[in-house]
Amino acid sequence: MEPDALLALIAGGGGGIVVLGAGAWAWIRHRTRSGSSDQPGEDTKDSRSTSGGSTATAVKERPAAPTWDDTLSAPAPPRPSDEQTAPAPGVEQADPAQPPAPTEPTGEMAPSADPLATPTAPAPSDAPTDTAAPVEQDPSAQSAAPAEPVAPAEPVAPAEPAAPVGPVIETPEAPGDRMVRLRERLSRSGAIGRGILTLLTRGGVDEDTWDEIEETLLLADLGPDATDEMMQNLRRRIQVLGTDDPVAVRDVLREELITLVNPELDRRVAATRRTAPDGTEVPSVLLMVGVNGTGKTTTVGKLARVLVAAERSVVLGAADTFRAAAADQLATWGSRVGVDTVRSDRDGADPAAVAFDAVKEGIEQGADVVIIDTAGRLQNKKGLMDQLGKVRRVAEKGLHGDTVAEVLLVIDATTGQNGMQQARVFAEAVNITGIVLTKLDGTAKGGIVVNVQRELGVPVKMVGLGEGMDDLTPFDPYGFVDALLEG
Repeated sequence: MEPDALLALIAGGGGGIVVLGAGAWAWIRHRTRSGSSDQPGEDTKDSRSTSGGSTATAVKERPAAPTWDDTLSAPAPPRPSDEQTAPAPGVEQADPAQPPAPTEPTGEMAPSADPLATPTAPAPSDAPTDTAAPVEQDPSAQSAAPAEPVAPAEPVAPAEPAAPVGPVIETPEAPGDRMVRLRERLSRSGAIGRGILTLLTRGGVDEDTWDEIEETLLLADLGPDATDEMMQNLRRRIQVLGTDDPVAVRDVLREELITLVNPELDRRVAATRRTAPDGTEVPSVLLMVGVNGTGKTTTVGKLARVLVAAERSVVLGAADTFRAAAADQLATWGSRVGVDTVRSDRDGADPAAVAFDAVKEGIEQGADVVIIDTAGRLQNKKGLMDQLGKVRRVAEKGLHGDTVAEVLLVIDATTGQNGMQQARVFAEAVNITGIVLTKLDGTAKGGIVVNVQRELGVPVKMVGLGEGMDDLTPFDPYGFVDALLEG
């Protein structure tokens, strides 16, 4: 073979090998890059799917039940205390520097220990009581001497000062614990949800079934407007659902009930000092209104107990001057809770004057909240409007230009439509800002929650679930609906 041809053959073969090598290197590099780029892509997809799943779950999850911290709209501002007043001389301001100062020189600690030992000196003081023969009567006194050490038990008497520190002001039960009992307490109201659920899942929902459902809602005091809305939505959604599966039907029913209860309403209660237009710090004034027998005065006491436990300072005003022993009842609650009650010395006094005095006392004490209990036995609307209007106007005269923060209407949930009529009268007499439903644990008419909110346009802020001191709790729309369905 010619040398030139041989060289060409070798060059061609070597070039092919080079080409093959380069191609393999490029392929391997491409695989490496694609593998590394695919990895973050999968992570991103997984994270997206995870986040999407959590979002979907979050939508279905029920929000946490409201606590008193949520309901009491703002924390109490810092208040000047005796300890804060003491640093003014400048001596106590050095305290932070003094902790390092206690470099315990043995000589200095001994003198400080001596005064501390003086409290334990009751033993010598007891010895003199043995009439000057402490040492001589060793044999006989040795038996008596052990009795003398028993005397130091007297220093245990300082435990008595602890007694005043704990004046019957107990810590209220946590709202969460009360809401746990809601299902048990609402066993009668639970008949609403259970009854409707039974009708919808028994198969063959016809017009007779829908008539029974409508009757159940009306008997529960849901109100005609809310009942019509509920019926339309249930008909449409059950038809689209196309099944009588109890779980699916229950979810639909729960969603519709929650919509009617309207969890979006602001259910917070003003419970902190405010700044009046002239710059004066004034308390939030809560006016409690409602007919006698609804548990109004008791609700005032329970709310005061909650506020004190939340470190709010409270003053009560006994402006129900017409009902016998009303002021005494409120004063009893005040002493239980540990707050002052402003009252008149005579029956039939001007309620507005008592309200004004309560506001004045609240400002002087630097209180966070003043709760005023009002009369509710007036028989005609004009008299009611005149009195409540006057109480509010006169109370606001003491607020340096500020207004009453809350007007809470207390309604007995067991009164049904009668309670609704009373609510309308009070709503016309004074601007209601919220509702307290009492005795909700003893009624099958849980629908009044929806009815009263729609009728008055204000939220149910608190509910009473019994006669105990701690049976007042923030209203939880989700917990209420679950109680209706599960009872």
